[in-house]
Amino acid sequence: MKLKTVWERVTRALSSGKMEEASSEDSPLLPTESRTSHFSGKGVEHGSSKDLKTVNIQAASEDERYSTDYGDSDPSLEKQHLLDPQPQQLNACNPESCCAKYILFFSNFGFSVLGLLTLGVGIWGLIDKESLIWERIQHLGSDPMLFVVLLGFVMTVVSVAGSMGALRENACLLKFFTIAVVVFVVLQVLSGIVLYTLSAQIGKSLGGFMQLAITRYQDDADMKFIMDEIQMGLECCGVESYQDWKLNPYFNCSSPGANACGVPFSCCIDPLQNGTVANTQCGFGALGTEEMVAQSLVYLGGCMSQLTRWVSRNLGLLGTAAAVLLVLEIVSLLLATRLLGDIDLIKSQW
Repeated sequence: MKLKTVWERVTRALSSGKMEEASSEDSPLLPTESRTSHFSGKGVEHGSSKDLKTVNIQAASEDERYSTDYGDSDPSLEKQHLLDPQPQQLNACNPESCCAKYILFFSNFGFSVLGLLTLGVGIWGLIDKESLIWERIQHLGSDPMLFVVLLGFVMTVVSVAGSMGALRENACLLKFFTIAVVVFVVLQVLSGIVLYTLSAQIGKSLGGFMQLAITRYQDDADMKFIMDEIQMGLECCGVESYQDWKLNPYFNCSSPGANACGVPFSCCIDPLQNGTVANTQCGFGALGTEEMVAQSLVYLGGCMSQLTRWVSRNLGLLGTAAAVLLVLEIVSLLLATRLLGDIDLIKSQW
């Protein structure tokens, strides 16, 4: 009897230990203290009234807190974060940056239109004078309309780069625009210094150019156009006086042509017939008559003195225009620099 009783007790003890081990294995999320409590006889026991699901939830929350405290994160979550990063909002700018952006865009858009108009006028002038045909292509370098074409082209390229760079927030276009504006500012300042310090030499060079234009008046359409505009605009004739037209082989009194001893219609006091059509014969014979008679037909004074007086009277206006242009260039430069700084700041946060 005693042996049987002892055997039953041992069997019950062994079976009880196996059940406790199975309970521990079925609940892997139980904390270490809860699992050891089965063997120590304290805490949670087999058949306890405490719900196993509640213990598992508490263990999971403890594991999550442990991962947060010690930097243990789920590799799958890290991989998903790397594959789907937070998008950088380049267009989401503060009010100051947006204001700079659109001011730079609209101002350069206006200069782009002006540049295209200048380019169109230059191309039209080259085509109208037939300067692009093969017989005259070798003289294209001295054609004033080529300067107009180049000016319009440069204005258009730089302005388009500035407007599109501001609108699209393109760093390359903005850097190109910034460099071009710096070059323009430097050239403008240097031109002002040269005009101020070398005004006498520039006046002599301009007088020599006008004499050349008088000599080639009938042979060069550009020279003819320039002299006609100067004489009609300033109400003058020749460089120093109307007698300078004797340098032209067609208006010289020794010339056998119909223009002998005459001056161009642009020297006449009333160069337009009926106010619309140019009277090309109004200056005929002016060089062969006395000054008292000639002054009723043509202007006797030269264009060089008239040009000097015009520059003196409008020096303030010219200086103001140059200063306004310089201020606009500097403001555009500052706006472009501000946008470049914002773009670099955003890229540094990537």
